[in-house]
Amino acid sequence: MLTITDLSLQRGGVWLLEAVNLTIQPGQRVAIVGANGAGKSSLFQLLLGQLSPEQGSASLPGGCRIAHMAQEVAASPRSARDFVLDGDHDLRRMEAELAAAEERGDDHTIARIHGELDVHEAWSAPRRAETLLRGLGFSDADADRPVSSFSGGWRIRLNLAQALMRPSDLLLLDEPTNHLDLDACLWLENWLRRYEGTLLFISHDRDFMDRVATHLVHFDQRRLDLYTGNYSAFETQRSERIAQQQAGYERQQARIAEIQRFIDRFKAKATKARQAQSRVKALERMEKIAPAHVDSPFSFEFPMADKVSNPLLSIRNGAAGYGETVVLDGIKLSLLPGSRIGLLGPNGAGKSTLMDALRGEGTLIRGERTTGEHLAIGYFAQHQLESLDLDASPFLHLQRLAPRASEQGIRNFLGGFDFHGDEALSAIGSFSGGEKARVALAVIAWQKPNLLLLDEPTNHLDLEMRQALTMALQNFEGAIVVVSHDRHLLRNTVDDFWLVNDGRVTEYDGDLEDYERWLADRRKDETEAPRRENGSTPAAGNQGTAAGAAASGAGENAEDRKTRKRVEAAIRQKLSPYRKQQVALEKEMDSLQSTLVTLEQELSDPDLYSDQGKQTLKELLGRQASAKSRLADVEAEWLEISETVESLEAELTA
Repeated sequence: MLTITDLSLQRGGVWLLEAVNLTIQPGQRVAIVGANGAGKSSLFQLLLGQLSPEQGSASLPGGCRIAHMAQEVAASPRSARDFVLDGDHDLRRMEAELAAAEERGDDHTIARIHGELDVHEAWSAPRRAETLLRGLGFSDADADRPVSSFSGGWRIRLNLAQALMRPSDLLLLDEPTNHLDLDACLWLENWLRRYEGTLLFISHDRDFMDRVATHLVHFDQRRLDLYTGNYSAFETQRSERIAQQQAGYERQQARIAEIQRFIDRFKAKATKARQAQSRVKALERMEKIAPAHVDSPFSFEFPMADKVSNPLLSIRNGAAGYGETVVLDGIKLSLLPGSRIGLLGPNGAGKSTLMDALRGEGTLIRGERTTGEHLAIGYFAQHQLESLDLDASPFLHLQRLAPRASEQGIRNFLGGFDFHGDEALSAIGSFSGGEKARVALAVIAWQKPNLLLLDEPTNHLDLEMRQALTMALQNFEGAIVVVSHDRHLLRNTVDDFWLVNDGRVTEYDGDLEDYERWLADRRKDETEAPRRENGSTPAAGNQGTAAGAAASGAGENAEDRKTRKRVEAAIRQKLSPYRKQQVALEKEMDSLQSTLVTLEQELSDPDLYSDQGKQTLKELLGRQASAKSRLADVEAEWLEISETVESLEAELTA
C-alpha cells in the first residue's frame, strides 16, 4: 500500500527524516507517534503532495483514493449534512453531471448517471451522513444547521465526518480525538475497526491507539521505527530495546513507588476495591514499560494549598442551566479534600454546565452553593487558553502572580513543563496549542489550588505530557473533578464517577468498561437506564460526595426534617476529628515511605559493607527497621480510622 524508500525530509532547515525506509501493508491500521515537532504531520503533507522530499520517495498504488481530515474549516452557509456529503467527491460529481444532463435533456446520459448513482448507493448517502454526525455527537436537528453556526471544535468534528464519508483506500487522520468527548471517541474506535482500507493516524491517546492500531510507527531521532501491535505492545517492545541503556531508570522506579503508595491507601477499602484493582493492573503494566518514558522532558506537581477547608464546596437543592432553562435539577453534592471525581455522560447532558456551577459562574439557577473559607479553585478548559496574554512569556505569566518569587525559582518551576532558556522568556503568541495548554497548566499549578476542575485537560498534549499530568494528579492531595476522553488519565486518577444524564447527577457504580457497554445499549434504546453487568442500577448518592436524583428529605414533614438535620449535624461533628486524623495518618505514611526510599538508596552504597562502614550500616538498618515498624502501626491505625469514617458516612446518607 505505502512504500517509503531512502526518504529524507526537512522543514525550515531542520531535518525531520534521514534516509528512512518503511512499508505499510494494505489493511493495516497504523498509529504514528513521536515528540511534537518530530515530523508526523509533515509526513501526512508529503503523502498528500503538499511537500516534496529532499531525497527518496513515498509511493502509493496507482488510483489510490486518499481521504484526510482537514484541521480547519471556513464558515459556510451549507448545512452540516451537505458539508459531510461533500466529502464524497464522486457523489457530488455525478450529481453535477446529472443536473447538467437534465438541463440539456440528454436522456441517454441521464440514464447512465442514474445507473452509476445506484451502484454508488447514492440513495443511502444522506442517511450515512446523518449516522456519522450522530456518532460524533451531533443531534438530529444539527444536521440542518449551517456550518457557520458551529464553534471551532464542532467544525473539526464536521471535518472528521467529511473525511469518513469519502470512499477511500488510505485514510489519514491527524489527532482525530482532540475535540471529541468520551462517547464520540468510543464510537469512532468502533467505526475505524470496521474500516476496510489502510489507516494512518496521529494520536496522543494511548487507549484509543490500543483499541484501534494493529501497528505503530515511531518517529525517533530522524528515523521511522515500525512496531507490530498497539501502543501497549510498542511500550513493551521499546522498553526492552532501551532498558539496559537508560541511566535514568532509577527515576522511573521512584515514580512507580509513588503509584504504589497511592494504591496502598485505597486497596484495603472495600468501597474502592474495583478502582484500586484497576490501579494495581496499571502499576503492573507500568513496571514493564517504565524505561520507555524515562527520558520524558516533563516533571511537575500541583503544590498543595497552604490551607484547606472541609468540605471545600457543596451544593444543596440545586438546579443548573441557562436563563430559565434548567439543564440539571436536584443537585446535591459535596466535595471533600481528597475527592477524585470523573464526570461521565452523553454529549450535551450538562457536564460543562455542572462544572460552571461548581466554579460559581452563574449557571446555578437555584439552590445553595457553599464554599469553604480556604477554597482555592484551579480551572482548566480549552477556552481558558484564550485568556492567556499572548504578548507575555511563560515566565511573565507566573511572575505577575508572585512578584516576589525568585527568577531561578520560576525558571525551575517552568522547567518541569519543558520551558527552558529563551523559550521561557518568549511571547506565547507563536506557541502551539499544546504549548499554550502547558502554560495554562503551569499557571494553575503555580497558584496552589486545593480543588482542580479540569475540562478535557489533555487536548493538544502529547503522550509524555499526558503521562506527567497523570502522575501529578495522582500525587495531588486536594480534590479533583475531571471531564476527559482520555481513559488512561481517568483510570489512573479517579476514584468515583458521577453520571450526568437525563437532567440529574448521580453516582455511577461502575467503571469505564461498564459505561461503554451502557452507551452501546443506549444507542439501541435511548430510554434504558445505566446498568452494571449484574443488572443493578447505579446508586444515587455516595457517602456525602455525589448527589442523589432527588433532594434529600422529600416527603418529610417539618418536624421530621428538624430531627434528621440534628442527627446529621451530630454525625458530621463526630466525623470531623476522624477525618482530620485520617489525613494526618496519610501524610505520616507518605513521609515514612519517603524515608524508607531514602534509606534503601543509602543502603545500596557498597562502601557500607566494608569494615569501615559497619557502624553506619548498623545505624541505617536500625532506622530502617524502626521506620518499617512505625509504618505498619500507622497503616493499621489508618485502616481502623477509615472504617470508622466509612461507617459514619454511611449513617449520614442512610
